[in-house]
Amino acid sequence: MTKKHYRQQQSDDQYEHSPAQDWVYGLHAVESLLKHNADSIQQLMVQQGRHDQRIDPLLQRAQRLEIAIREVAKAELDEQVGGVHQGIAAQCTNLKLERSEGFLNELLQRIDHPAFLLVLDGVTDPHNLGACLRTAEAAGVDAVIVPKDKSALMTPIARKVASGAAEIVPFISVTNLARTLKQLQDNRVWIYGAAGEAEQSIYQTDLRGPIALVLGSEGSGMRRLTREHCDGIFSIPMAGEVSSLNVSVSAGVCLFEAVRQRKAI
Repeated sequence: MTKKHYRQQQSDDQYEHSPAQDWVYGLHAVESLLKHNADSIQQLMVQQGRHDQRIDPLLQRAQRLEIAIREVAKAELDEQVGGVHQGIAAQCTNLKLERSEGFLNELLQRIDHPAFLLVLDGVTDPHNLGACLRTAEAAGVDAVIVPKDKSALMTPIARKVASGAAEIVPFISVTNLARTLKQLQDNRVWIYGAAGEAEQSIYQTDLRGPIALVLGSEGSGMRRLTREHCDGIFSIPMAGEVSSLNVSVSAGVCLFEAVRQRKAI
């Protein structure tokens, strides 16, 4: 693939000052964007001289979709995205991936299996959010729910760490998390929260039905109102001297224990 094959943009600064734009960068994130949300892409920027078996298929797909591709120096990519871009970035119209409470209600009515939800109560690090999204997608979670306030949202960093999962797993941002948990209970979804001091372990908790697993913030855990709306709490048994796990690691332990139980039905 050579540069002469690319459909060039009319001017180098055609999109630079548009207020309604986002950057998605990294091989997996751009691949997922091309697959699931290609219409949002204004242009792809690829690092000069970067042509290999990982990046060329993405450029070929973009060509088939008639998306503009522009080769730029690595320094320009570094300046534009401010992260580890792996040689490729997509400039997009404003990607509003956050869904509303209304979408959650529709989802619960539409799915034909016991609901499987992940609730993140105050996870503020976008790296942790992205890692939780990636794990949630791998586990087959129906949606990830977060509060709008005091929580990381869908930033370019979160999308990069999510490795494409941000385009697949519904991401629901709610105004009042306690009210949302009550609505889930009204829809016969059981709410289980992770708490280090809980006497019952996750391995003793029945996770086979419609459930929402709640994980708290990196420092203080679940907030009081969130905990009060849980139908039960559980702990992750710790054999070593470390007192707690990173929230994304905890998400992996909890979600895949639920997967194990649900596949045994």
